[in-house]
Amino acid sequence: MMATVDPLVGIAHLLAHPFMRTAFGAGTCIALAAGLVGYVVVLRGQVFSGDALSHVAFTGALAALAFGIDLRVGLYGGCIAVALVMAGLGRRANADDTVIGSVFAWVLGLGALFLSIFTTTRSGTGGVGSNAGVNVLFGSIFGLSSSQALTDAIVALGVVLVFVAVGRPLLFASLDQAVASARGVPVRALGYVFFVLVGVTAGVATQAVGALLLLGLLAAPGGASQQLTSRPFVAVWLSAGIAVVSMWSGLTLAYLFPRMPPSFGILGVATGVYLVAFAVTSTRRRRGSRPAARTP
Repeated sequence: MMATVDPLVGIAHLLAHPFMRTAFGAGTCIALAAGLVGYVVVLRGQVFSGDALSHVAFTGALAALAFGIDLRVGLYGGCIAVALVMAGLGRRANADDTVIGSVFAWVLGLGALFLSIFTTTRSGTGGVGSNAGVNVLFGSIFGLSSSQALTDAIVALGVVLVFVAVGRPLLFASLDQAVASARGVPVRALGYVFFVLVGVTAGVATQAVGALLLLGLLAAPGGASQQLTSRPFVAVWLSAGIAVVSMWSGLTLAYLFPRMPPSFGILGVATGVYLVAFAVTSTRRRRGSRPAARTP
């Protein structure tokens, strides 16, 4: 007879490790912020901006490492500064692909410069500096110290609070800028706020999933929720829920299978949810488009 394992005992054992508690605490806040902001990124068709800011995160981190300052200063500072530049260059603070692509190329050039500086200085030759660069690329949520995790959680919760404060007019402006502007909604100001939120979220999410996989945490939950419901206020919180569940599931999988990177598990679950949502929506559409059966 097979012995059954109490799920509560398994969870208690999982959370008995300090690094797991730190990862779950910071990861939950980061995923919540990424899910909320990511839905608006998808809704506004600004997914390319998330991709650009993921490279900004890496470039900013390299700049911080090259000049010997706190890595998070480069992450947050670089992402916020470039987000404001993209908003300023766009029409009504809504950057198009040309603006984002131009900034993208400029940021990649800066990244090459800072990488050269980093690798030719003492900070780039040591193991600590090299590991920091790899962690920025692929994420290091299991390696966060308690102080780093607390800082990231506070920053992420700050994003959530600001989003809640401006969420209704931001969604209105994202759905129909012309009508929102006619109703007196400050569309341009909200555009700047939106890009700052994306920049801060990119900086903090890089700590969890890395610059290379950042776009997945922003786009997959938002895309899945958009497939499942057409109600924006429901979809935005559904996106947040999908992101949080993906974070929890990915961290649990990484704990159960130590050779699996946490970022892979997190993004694997998020992408899987999106594919299921897409399949469900496609099935509903096919059924809805079938001609009604004729009665004999």
